[in-house]
Amino acid sequence: MANEDPLWTAIGREARREAEREPILASALHAIVLNHATLEEALSYHLAGLLAGHALADMALREVIEEAFAVPEVGAALRADLRAVPERDAATQGHLAPLLYYKGFHALESSRVAHWLWQHDRKTLALHLQSRISQAFALDIHPAARIGKGIFVDHGTGIVIGETAVVEDDVSMLHAVTLGGTGKETGDRHPKIRRGVLISAGAKVLGNVEVGEGSKVGAGSVVLQDVPPHSTAVGIPARILEGDPSHEAALEMDQSLPLDYAI
Repeated sequence: MANEDPLWTAIGREARREAEREPILASALHAIVLNHATLEEALSYHLAGLLAGHALADMALREVIEEAFAVPEVGAALRADLRAVPERDAATQGHLAPLLYYKGFHALESSRVAHWLWQHDRKTLALHLQSRISQAFALDIHPAARIGKGIFVDHGTGIVIGETAVVEDDVSMLHAVTLGGTGKETGDRHPKIRRGVLISAGAKVLGNVEVGEGSKVGAGSVVLQDVPPHSTAVGIPARILEGDPSHEAALEMDQSLPLDYAI
């Protein structure tokens, strides 16, 4: 069929196989995956179930999520995000597990809905959704933050992304990353993360600074200045190590540092 979605078809095959292998999960796999015609339908159903609460019924929330996911750019982004997981995570085989279980992916796609609401001047609902995302998934992403596609959020716990932050395409980040401000300044005050950057576990990038394309921020580092493209920022405060333009930090997911590096 001309309109067949190869990614969704592959997920359906995975779900049917796992339902046969683990019958106790068959009902859940049908409810979340196999009863739906598209990835957007399935994910909207799943996220609504994870995020709904006493103040917002799951059916009402699902309608909002489906409306956001119907925007072609949002649908393309969530597919790129989902594909990025097994491409960059050695522990992941296939796309079913991220769809079902990975809270980094869940938080990211839910935040795309909150951003869509923010853009359409539905800011109170956007902030409510931000709060629920934080409670459910332990990530706090402001709905005004601009986030590209092909983003990989590994583990995700403790990630904070501020209001004026920009994250371009094909960025990878691990748990406890902060893209924050330096204090009580106003206006454009959060980091700009360019394409293909890797931000390692526990790293903090603070202020209206730019992390250049293809760069790496070392685990636990605190970045307070611009980082040139294809460089490594490491330490507290971070200093800059010359990098290799041929490396693709976000895709390689290599958090190690040069053997001759010393604090």
